[in-house]
Amino acid sequence: MADTGAKSRMQVLVVGSGGREHAITLKLVQSPKVDAVWCYPGNAGMAQAARIPKLDSSDANTLAEFAEGQGIDLTIVGPEGYLAEGIVDVFRSRGLCIVGPSQSAARIESSKVFAKGLMEKYGIPTAAYRVFSEYQEAKGYIEEMGAPIVIKADGLAAGKGVVVAEDVETALEAVRVTLSGQRVGEAGRRIVVEEFMEGQEVSILALYDGKTCVPLVPSQDHKAVGDGDQGPNTGGMGAYSPVPVVDEALQREICQSILLPTLEALHKEGVTYTGVLYAGLMLTKAGPKVVEFNCRFGDPETQALMPRLRTDLAEVLLAVGEGRLASLPPLEWDPRACVSVIAASQGYPGPHDTGFPIVGLDAVEKMDDVFVYHGATALRGDEIVTAGGRVLSISALGDDIQGARDRAYEAIAKLDFENMYYRKDIAWRALDQGKVD
Repeated sequence: MADTGAKSRMQVLVVGSGGREHAITLKLVQSPKVDAVWCYPGNAGMAQAARIPKLDSSDANTLAEFAEGQGIDLTIVGPEGYLAEGIVDVFRSRGLCIVGPSQSAARIESSKVFAKGLMEKYGIPTAAYRVFSEYQEAKGYIEEMGAPIVIKADGLAAGKGVVVAEDVETALEAVRVTLSGQRVGEAGRRIVVEEFMEGQEVSILALYDGKTCVPLVPSQDHKAVGDGDQGPNTGGMGAYSPVPVVDEALQREICQSILLPTLEALHKEGVTYTGVLYAGLMLTKAGPKVVEFNCRFGDPETQALMPRLRTDLAEVLLAVGEGRLASLPPLEWDPRACVSVIAASQGYPGPHDTGFPIVGLDAVEKMDDVFVYHGATALRGDEIVTAGGRVLSISALGDDIQGARDRAYEAIAKLDFENMYYRKDIAWRALDQGKVD
């Protein structure tokens, strides 16, 4: 791999503390180009693989000062909150290389109202919608439209800002508690009410350096907390890749009808997008339509993608940060399937207890083609304990999706902590021959 100077042995900073960031960290550690990976704030798993700096604050300026002082060559931002608050602008103002969109570009995730308006203006396929900030106006519209119908908080809500209402009463209650701030705080003071779309959802992530767009292989998330997609939405309970229903022709269509037009639309609005663009799509009978955009790597999609990526992640992300994606060869992917299952705390996404010791990690880590990504974990003395809702991601490779799923569930059965919960049906759509349900 021809390269000279400091960047032949890079120092990389990963910002975040979840399974997505742990998966990225473990991939970066494998790179011969990387000398050291720093993670902040990190978690118990990331602390085993990387260095955790002691900082006085978690704000963007403090992180930028650390990156400058430490000589960090590349920073990768996981959580959307940092991007929405403008961490990329802070780093770039200091001449630091960082992967992610500017604060104005991050509005494609931080404001559903902005994203829907952009799609409407430029003809990017998405669900019909209306925006409301008053209960009575929303009530009249919902009663006129009927159910099922979808209620979305405008702002960031950690994957918990969407209610798919099966009846008008449920929709009106979702509107009431969202607009009042009871559900997701200030993020819900404006809402988007949109038509319910039927079909399968799929996640398409793409890297973009301002000039060149490189889509990653498709994956599919499982947002609902319960088997059979029952119960409230979460940040994601598992994912798998590839997605049988998304063939190469459909991938090209998605790129031509959604990804590239969206990046061009932002450009026409005076916004240059860089980093990761995540399109959550519904495969409807009328073709793929946008459910939502995210401005970063997905969680848990990343945990299903990183085990399949054969290309050096550090080299690719440095090319994104330096605006030279076009100079790289195509990404290489393991042809095998990957299934990732989240081990969560019972009660998530609602109230749940934490601080329970996790047993069985050593046994799982010894398994071939199985990857343990820490999400909400912490160290208590020498013990690794639970520290939040989505505790661990267990990812496994297999010759096909059934094989990968069997391996993932074999692994997760070796783990235990008090009140551990996980879905038993991750990848069920793929095993149902990818039919649109």
